[in-house]
Amino acid sequence: MLDLADELNQWIEEGRDFAVATVVAVSGSTPRGPGAALAVDADGTAIGSVSGGCVEGAVYDLCIQALKDGETVRERFGYSDGDAFAVGLTCGGVLDILVTPVPADGPGRKVLQMALSAAASGEATALARVVQGPARLLGQALTVRQDGSHEGELAGHPDLGRAVANEARSLLSAGRTGTFDIAQDGSHCEPDLTLLVESSVPPPRMLVFGAIDFAAALVRMGKFLGYHVTVCDARPVFATRVRFPEADDLVVDWPHRYLRRTETDDRTVVCVLTHDAKFDVPLLEAALRLPAAYIGAMGSRRTHEDRVRRLRETGLTQAELARLHSPIGLDLGARTPEETALSIAAEIVATRQGGRGLPLSGSHTPIHRDMVRR
Repeated sequence: MLDLADELNQWIEEGRDFAVATVVAVSGSTPRGPGAALAVDADGTAIGSVSGGCVEGAVYDLCIQALKDGETVRERFGYSDGDAFAVGLTCGGVLDILVTPVPADGPGRKVLQMALSAAASGEATALARVVQGPARLLGQALTVRQDGSHEGELAGHPDLGRAVANEARSLLSAGRTGTFDIAQDGSHCEPDLTLLVESSVPPPRMLVFGAIDFAAALVRMGKFLGYHVTVCDARPVFATRVRFPEADDLVVDWPHRYLRRTETDDRTVVCVLTHDAKFDVPLLEAALRLPAAYIGAMGSRRTHEDRVRRLRETGLTQAELARLHSPIGLDLGARTPEETALSIAAEIVATRQGGRGLPLSGSHTPIHRDMVRR
């Protein structure tokens, strides 16, 4: 649901009645993971998706019904063999959907509004909802902040809200969406509730060093993938808004000096496109000692060998050097800046999701891996 924060927050401000269908559990091969949502307002306007098309019509009807009767329901959609009258997934997986009405005067609307408003403004927030358990608790929610404080109530034992907030905070700290089981007294003994925690965190950073034509294409690709993109170059004549209109930040500074004073974390992507030893060796020496999800450097294989030799001389260990993706990108036969940016983006996604970068045709690897948002 938090993926639709901008639109749903607007609907709440406009006083619209709506219902939200959220993927709460999956098994097998499914198009979307937990947290994916489809929302429908009282006029029939729909936003979002839960299955990429397979069961959208049926889920839309469930939302319309929830708006009429005010009931929260959980439905399961399994395999469909292509029968024109069957509703199900052709991919062979199983999808559990929670459909929740959100009327303008509903008791849980304020809690949802807090989560949606925070997510829409880029604040770290988590929404924890009961997705399996007694009917009276189904759909009840807490909004949890990064410091562990929370809003909302879960009917049950006084310790339940605090225990749920602690679990949600752990998932939020990791930027993950997932489920956990808990008992109504807040313990983990004989759990009878399942909660889905959706985490919304600020976009991860992509740091692009080297204001060249390949960087301009990579900035566009980074924005498409949802990164907050910064371009850094020591040459002010090249690091200009005219050349990089889509970059979130432009920095004129020596790359290694900027990297040491800026913030990185384990979601940060570092792309070194300078392929000039006086820039990229001190930059990579710093980068390979910092937390980052991906560190790649452009250059020929000869440049790579010389670069690694120089980096060893700085005292970097073999384990630190093993984090370096160089030459940067997957082998797509790329020639143009746009094709090269695509090859870099493909390697970033494969690294983040544990993919191997091989063709799906002819292989027997899973198409949909662990459904965790980062």
